[in-house]
Amino acid sequence: MPILVMKFGGTSVANLDRIANAAKKVETEVARGYDVIVIVSAMSGETNKLVGYVEGTSKLYDAREYDAVVSSGENVTAGLMALRLQEMGIPARSWQGWQVPINTTSAHGNARFLSIPRDNIDAKFAEGFKVAVVAGFQGVSDEGRITTLGRGGSDTTAVAFAAAFGAERCDIYTDVDGVYTTDPRISAKARKLDRIAFEEMLELASLGAKVLQTRSVELAMRYKVRLRVLSSFEETDAASGTLVCDEEEIMESKVVSGVAFSREEAKITLFTIEDRPGIAAAIFGPLAQAGVNVDMIVQNISEKDYDDDHPGAVTDMTFSCPINQVDRATKALEDAQAAGLIRYDELIIDTEVAKVSVVGIGMRSHAGVAAKMFAALSKEGINIKVISTSEIKISVLIDRKYMELAVQALHDVFGLDKA
Repeated sequence: MPILVMKFGGTSVANLDRIANAAKKVETEVARGYDVIVIVSAMSGETNKLVGYVEGTSKLYDAREYDAVVSSGENVTAGLMALRLQEMGIPARSWQGWQVPINTTSAHGNARFLSIPRDNIDAKFAEGFKVAVVAGFQGVSDEGRITTLGRGGSDTTAVAFAAAFGAERCDIYTDVDGVYTTDPRISAKARKLDRIAFEEMLELASLGAKVLQTRSVELAMRYKVRLRVLSSFEETDAASGTLVCDEEEIMESKVVSGVAFSREEAKITLFTIEDRPGIAAAIFGPLAQAGVNVDMIVQNISEKDYDDDHPGAVTDMTFSCPINQVDRATKALEDAQAAGLIRYDELIIDTEVAKVSVVGIGMRSHAGVAAKMFAALSKEGINIKVISTSEIKISVLIDRKYMELAVQALHDVFGLDKA
């Protein structure tokens, strides 16, 4: 039988009624002739509660025991889903990560897949079972310990199973009915996309769109897994949701497909540092070691001398990072200065910024996208602090108070409300 992977997020299995609703969607696909692998998240709010238990017990907790605790939420959901399907007369059983087994690295809290052998689940399908309900977000290390994949890991689990089993498609059921041109809560003109290319979805996910976890899209793009994002709470058919697929499956792409944004950004500037070979490495090396995710980078040249004893050009360096990593970044830079690796006159931190980005594979073959974007922001009186570009995206850092205005202006100027 062809295999279909169906993933249900936390809001889709938040209580017994919602689990029953999800089970009906599985029943529909079984009736269509599929063997189904269902990947489930923990019930909504359950993982946060379990994390709270761990942190309330031990501030400096053992990461292995952390994984043992927080992975239990998915085990509960998997068992309940299997029971509901059995009550509906569908041969089903639940699987925890170690039973498959889902083999991962030993990086507890952020493990990566090594392999997913098919033998055990294939054997059950051969016996007549129609559904394998697998606990998402978890695996097992070569040391035999439970591992977890990081927040949003159930999306990645679903894509990994679709790749391992050669599934026809991987359906991601969530609380939205697809991928939109931007967040409908920001722009009432936001439009649901029928299809979007892997690369566009990857950029949107990494730039702030919350629909899919970035790692899941990376995996889908690598293994050509066709993803469909659709709602758990609506009646669906073959045309429902948004299909995330190869660029070749999209007949004609708009120049810009979506506008993404991130509120949780900070801008850090180091004033008056030496302009010499190796200075960037001296700054960003310690930041990397401290686990700071640096994003946008701008370097300015000054004609002022470094100081009387060290004549020569100096520069200012500006970069952005997630706002929750500011303290870590500050300490890394102060430690680097104390160790004599770098020297700067002043460290300025701005936590009142936001990142707004336009994304589209059509940008590869169309000139003038940046000019159009900057003109739209200028018309609204929005000043750009930092700019970053790639082949299919342009990002700007602006004052956070203008974020919603910027998103709406860019959505309008690129005509994203029109099919």
